This record gives sequence, structure tokens and C-alpha cells, in this order.
Amino acid sequence: MTTDVSGNLLLVEGVDDKHVVQHLGHKLAPNLKFDCVDRGGIDSLLKTIRLEVKSLDRHALGILADANDDVAHRWQAIDNMLREGTELLDERVGLPKAPIVGGTIISGPPRVGVWLMPDNEHSGELENFVAQLLPEGDPVWPLAEQFIEGIPHGHREFPRQKELRAKLYAWLATRRRPGPMGTAIRAGSLDATAPIAIRFADWLKALFGP
Repeated sequence: MTTDVSGNLLLVEGVDDKHVVQHLGHKLAPNLKFDCVDRGGIDSLLKTIRLEVKSLDRHALGILADANDDVAHRWQAIDNMLREGTELLDERVGLPKAPIVGGTIISGPPRVGVWLMPDNEHSGELENFVAQLLPEGDPVWPLAEQFIEGIPHGHREFPRQKELRAKLYAWLATRRRPGPMGTAIRAGSLDATAPIAIRFADWLKALFGP
């Protein structure tokens, strides 16, 4: 994956999303050209959709967001922003009723793609996607789980819904070069050939390819 000024843009919620996309892209789609922009949160990302979808030089627009607790709610929010952004065009850009498991792409112009983390059908976020890249049978992962689960609730400084994130970062801390999730992909500690990674890379290629 290389940065590009040809009108291919992927909007993501945060810096972790951006790094994961970049490192998966380098491994699975090194010749694919698109810019990946961290919008600093879902509210900013949603507002940006309205502007970017009607950009005159936009060839393809990708939207990567966490489903969180309600897939349908997040899907509807993105659809609303797309329709608002294209209300002055001859035909509004709108999403199908539900996400496509392999990643949604609708023809343009501009071509628009949406991927809801983790897999377009279940609630969750980036960490649920990355957890599926853990090597099968990894001996450290159960220990990371036990460590986080063993912390008394009165001493936990993370909410219950962020427990998986805490487990992942406990596991990442044991790597040769501890760092964020994207670094672990680059180092090969996380499996970029896992089925979910291949499916995601195929979506990127279909969206930003020729």
C-alpha cells in the first residue's frame, strides 16, 4: 500500500485503525494506492463523510468504523451521512439495508466502500478483528487472558467492554519489540494470512483497485 493523490481515500476512526490498515496493506496489497486518514473519533469521521463523498476528484471513498454494540445503528448513521453528502447530485449514494459480510462496495461515482469492525456482521471493534490474527495455539495468549481476568475489579481502570483490548495489550507487551497492534503485524507476531485479514485485503483491492 502506498499513499496516493489519485482520489482514493480511506477514512478511519483512530491512529490504531490507521496503523493496522497500513501494515496489513504493506503485506497483502503492497501496490494498492490510497490515502488513509485518521479522523480522531467516530463523530468527526461521520461529519467528514458528507464532505468527502462529494469531492470532485474523489474516485473511491472507503469508510472503516467500529460496529460497537449496535451494528444496525452504526450502519444507519453512515448511510445518513452518505445521503446528505450527495443530496445535490442527480442520484444520492445510499447503502443497502445491511452490511455485506465481505465488505460493502457500491458503484459511483464515487465508488464507496464500508467495513464495520470487526467483520461486518457482529458487534465489536478493531480489537475483535485483531484478536482473530493471533497465531493458533499461541501459548502466551491464555496467560494474558488469565492476568487481566485476575485483576480485582476494584483495581481495574478499564471498563468491562474494553477487557479484550486490555488482554491484547498484555499479550503485545510480551513481544520481542512491544508496541501497538500494527507493529505486531509488521513483525509477523500477528498472522496477516488469517481468513479475516485476507477478506479485509480483498475488500480494499476491490474498492481501490482499477
